[in-house]
Amino acid sequence: MDLLWPGFLLLLGLIPLLIAVYIWILRRRRRFAVRYSSLSLVREALPRQSRWRRHLPAALFLLGLVSLVIALGRPVSIVSVPTNQTTIMLSIDVSRSMCSTDIQPSRLEAAEAAALSFIQSQKSSTQIGIVAFSGFAEVIQPPTTDPEALEDAVESLLTGRRTAIGSGILKALDAIAEIDPNVAPSVSDADASSAVQPTPVPKGAYVPEIIVVLTDGVSNAGPTPLEAAQQAADRGVRVYTIGFGTANGSSFPNCNRRFVGSEPFGGGSGGGQFGGGGGGGRFRRGIDEETLKQVADMTGGSYYPAESANELQNVFKDLPVHLITKTETTEISFAFTAAGALLAALAIVLSLLWHPLP
Repeated sequence: MDLLWPGFLLLLGLIPLLIAVYIWILRRRRRFAVRYSSLSLVREALPRQSRWRRHLPAALFLLGLVSLVIALGRPVSIVSVPTNQTTIMLSIDVSRSMCSTDIQPSRLEAAEAAALSFIQSQKSSTQIGIVAFSGFAEVIQPPTTDPEALEDAVESLLTGRRTAIGSGILKALDAIAEIDPNVAPSVSDADASSAVQPTPVPKGAYVPEIIVVLTDGVSNAGPTPLEAAQQAADRGVRVYTIGFGTANGSSFPNCNRRFVGSEPFGGGSGGGQFGGGGGGGRFRRGIDEETLKQVADMTGGSYYPAESANELQNVFKDLPVHLITKTETTEISFAFTAAGALLAALAIVLSLLWHPLP
């Protein structure tokens, strides 16, 4: 169970105050009580049930108030149910370091092979979309069940400068929003003040779509991965992250010409071409594993390291795509409201029966 408006639980702080007032009233009454020579005789004369009869109505009334306060917090019940329609967004890093040859024939080619194998192993009803990101991100294939279109998209990947992991997550989130009306599109810093922020889903509630992010580096452009992960978490979209590359990295003179692309927002040497030129250099693994783990934890996903082509193939096989469920959220405030009203009414009835007014 979760609460949509947990702030109302602060009203529970009034309960101890009401108990204190009740005790004060009882003590005040004692000052005006009639004195008897022997209290033991009075106790013996009183019926045994009179003690709990005296306090039971007040206890029931307080329990009723607690239940009504919880109802104000809008409690919800979250139930996971199987889904026949699954959408998976593959967000693939195509920064220049993906041309490293520490994983043969290169990190990018190994990633392509793993992605193609993953696509071919999915059910015909599973929708898959492809996002490529370097210094910016683009949807190169919206979610589809057409394996040929997906294969063409994977084989068309081109490299670019820098690494914008957050952009890769948000672009995938927007692609999901296009097909699922329950998922709001992402909000950028530029329009955050004017845009209507979606109400975060209850903790533990997820939509049937997931995002898989594959990267070999550290984010150095666009929104931070944690900012993007928070937006995904608010919408119930799980993000699974994969850190790809060896610890030592490798040097490479140029990217394979097939992977050389033009970056619209690029610059510097190479005339806007990214992936080619610029000479050699050693690209270490450089994976920000801590951030990738945080992204996965924040959204309900998992982090997977991979240091070889075989490990990457196994990671894609281990992704829990066959266990994806959707969550149904049902508000149960009415139950707490009914319970609170019933307890309060019972308290009043018992009080009138056991302690009738003069």
